Amino acid sequence: VNFSQCSAEIYEDLIFCGTWRHGKGPLSLNLNLSTGCDGILISANMSSMSIDGQITAMCTQSKVIPLDQAGSKLESYFCLYWEPLQDQLKLQFRGKTFALCSPASQWGSCCSHLSNGPKSPEAAYGILNGSVITDVISDKVHEAYKFNGTPNACNTLHDVVNHGSAKVIFTEDKDKGNTAEVEMKKNFQGFNITSPTTTSGSAESETTVQIPSVLKQVAKTTSKVSCTFLKNNSMFQEGRVEGRILNVVEITVGNDTIQNLSEPIKIGFHHDVIPKKHSRKCVSWDTKKDPSQVNWVDKGCVTHKNGAKHTECHCDHLTYFTILVQVEPRPVRHLLALTAITSLGCAVSVISCIALIVFLYRKSRRCKEQSIPIHLGLAISLALLNLLFFFTGVLANVGGEYVCTWVGAFLHYTLLSSFSWMGVEVFHTFWLVYMVFSPSPKPYVWNLVGFALPLLPVLILFAVGDIYGLREVEQSEDASDPYKMCWMKNNPRALLAHYFTNMTVLVILVASGFVMLLLVYRQIRTRDEWRQHRVAFFSIWGLSCLFGTTWGLTFLDFGPLSDFVLFLSCILNSFQGFLLMLRFYMLDWMRKQAGGSALGSTSTGSTRQHMLQAQEKS
Repeated sequence: VNFSQCSAEIYEDLIFCGTWRHGKGPLSLNLNLSTGCDGILISANMSSMSIDGQITAMCTQSKVIPLDQAGSKLESYFCLYWEPLQDQLKLQFRGKTFALCSPASQWGSCCSHLSNGPKSPEAAYGILNGSVITDVISDKVHEAYKFNGTPNACNTLHDVVNHGSAKVIFTEDKDKGNTAEVEMKKNFQGFNITSPTTTSGSAESETTVQIPSVLKQVAKTTSKVSCTFLKNNSMFQEGRVEGRILNVVEITVGNDTIQNLSEPIKIGFHHDVIPKKHSRKCVSWDTKKDPSQVNWVDKGCVTHKNGAKHTECHCDHLTYFTILVQVEPRPVRHLLALTAITSLGCAVSVISCIALIVFLYRKSRRCKEQSIPIHLGLAISLALLNLLFFFTGVLANVGGEYVCTWVGAFLHYTLLSSFSWMGVEVFHTFWLVYMVFSPSPKPYVWNLVGFALPLLPVLILFAVGDIYGLREVEQSEDASDPYKMCWMKNNPRALLAHYFTNMTVLVILVASGFVMLLLVYRQIRTRDEWRQHRVAFFSIWGLSCLFGTTWGLTFLDFGPLSDFVLFLSCILNSFQGFLLMLRFYMLDWMRKQAGGSALGSTSTGSTRQHMLQAQEKS
């Protein structure tokens, strides 16, 4: 391990001060900096000051910064500070400090020993009394000052940097990696650390760590932060790692357990281009279960994708951090087309369900069929489900995590309620056909099953926590642009809840629908009245029995026909409200055409009379 220490102050290679003589209008700063060590040019005119050149190792800037209005003052004092070890450039202007390049540690070449170049001609507007530290270069007004740079190895300047509120010690271990130990002083204001560049020159080797000032307040046993940029990542690929691990950085504060930081620690990973078909996310090593086992989790970290070659992680705790890149693309295909179909289907279904509710309500005032409340319950639950699903994307982007916690829970409730009413339709149809002489349950029983029962698992899951929230669905074509929605989160706990509630209910619903259809067919196939209109009655009962079975197409999403099944399932399920309305309106039309015959049953409730008549004839 190479180690060295020095107590000297930060190497401020250039402190250039002067008085800017300008006009009365608004003032601005033109910044144009790039990496290199050719030098720096400071110029000024009537309305703007410009800083151009190549002196930085990491920082690149090209922007215009508005300054104060000139007002009645025609001269303004300023100082420009260049600190090569920190790659930091800052400007003090009228008592304000502008960070032109934020501080970051340097491990390679530093642009230092800037020497004064030739002065520009005198002018009416420009820089008066230009000076370096206390040495006045000229007492005249010049348009610009040029300083030439000299590249030097950073470790020949200082291995220990005192940066006002922080002291840094750099060490290197050939086996483990490079470590920067930051001592947070009393007035610690935050600090940036940058990993050294490897000899291969790959962009993937570069990592930056921004230590927040709040870390000083929560540190208990020590004030030293250790950032280690590990060289060998092979051990972190062991175990169940679903993807490729990029560079790993370890951040610790002694033996303290740091979590739930009010201001996140920011880790920036510069890497090779990641194709859009592959997803990436910030992960940290969870050492709570078993520190000897590699367990990468994304909890506590937020991923910010800044282009194809840069990812920034905002995390609220300290441990090992890295980027997890999925080797295979996400399985969600044709997300844009499926989203468009679903949105259209949900909108049509909401309108159709509202029309059906009005139709059934008016019909309930003319006759007292027991099946009408069941049809109303199904129409109401489907209307709420489609309405909420239509707006879930908007609510996710506008409301964020807090809103999605409530919206996701309510969306889950409407889904379970819809499944429950579909099951009630299945059971009630079976009851009318197969148990002709037994009285059907009262309407309040169906309301309890359809509206009250689904509320129980949702309340339990909401109380457990970390189930409902913001969900990002990544498409295989472009994983960098996911679709946001309010639903169950993407974690093991939510996945378990999904299988125990949604998938279990769906299996029961689909199976019971097919079983009921078979039983109904066996019951009616020998009757003359039903045999006379076999096709019509079988189609009507089939629609009643198979409510919800289209959701079972999700189980068939595999093999060469997976795309076809995916689109078919999306169309049938999203347009289910429209198909439900179409069924009842077709039945009403058939009733009018048949003049009130058995075929003209407008709902399953009126079928009991025909079944009783059939029993008496037999």
